[in-house]
Amino acid sequence: MFDFSKFLNEMAAAADSAYRFAMSHMTAEERSRDIGLGGDGTPTMFLDRFIEEPVLEVINRYGSNVLSEEVGWIDRGSAVTIVIDPVDGTANSAAGVPISAFAAAVVVDNEVVESLCTWLGSSYAWHANRDQPTANTTTGRTTISGCALSMLRPRPTTWSAWSSLALEADRVRVLGSSVIEGCMVADGAVDAFCDPGGDIHRIVDIAAAQLIVERAGGAVIDSRGRPFSFEPDLALRWSGVFAATRELAEEIAGIIRWSTTTRA
Repeated sequence: MFDFSKFLNEMAAAADSAYRFAMSHMTAEERSRDIGLGGDGTPTMFLDRFIEEPVLEVINRYGSNVLSEEVGWIDRGSAVTIVIDPVDGTANSAAGVPISAFAAAVVVDNEVVESLCTWLGSSYAWHANRDQPTANTTTGRTTISGCALSMLRPRPTTWSAWSSLALEADRVRVLGSSVIEGCMVADGAVDAFCDPGGDIHRIVDIAAAQLIVERAGGAVIDSRGRPFSFEPDLALRWSGVFAATRELAEEIAGIIRWSTTTRA
């Protein structure tokens, strides 16, 4: 049996080493320099590419397929695909805010079998294997009343849903890293995290943290009920809801849908 844990740890170490070098040797202007479009069609900062390259070198040695935010899809004809976000929360770290993550999911036959997320520049790490128990446990909260909720920042198109959720929750945070915020649901540090209807999440933002949250007893759904897909198309988008329980996830998704319909 292939040791996916060793593989994931090698990738995470490569990402963390590059991150630490960039943060200590580069200016904010150098890290945030626009170097073109990534595989998802959005602008790529220098920091994105700088951290992705050593991770790709690790994957290249193993011969797996790759689906990455920056390089896009690399088909090597392997039965194994590595879905990675080399640095989730680039805008944070480019500016010097130390809240960003590395995320990798091992996908076999369109199913995540193992994943690892790490908080770059720190010792925080979240790991899950489809067939093994985990030490992580969600809070078990089933309703948004009293909820500690983390969300993506509000935008004009999501303000109605964002504010509706904020009014229902007890506490709201915006950290700027979907991976870290999703994994905190698995830790029980927050009850839920969501994109309030903005269709911002790509599969690279969801895949690794989804397994971690679900193995911890939580649920990860799209607010509009669309199934997640590992098709090598980074134009596909979702509004992910990561919650301590299925009941809480469905309640949050319902508020998002109701607010979107009301606004329209």
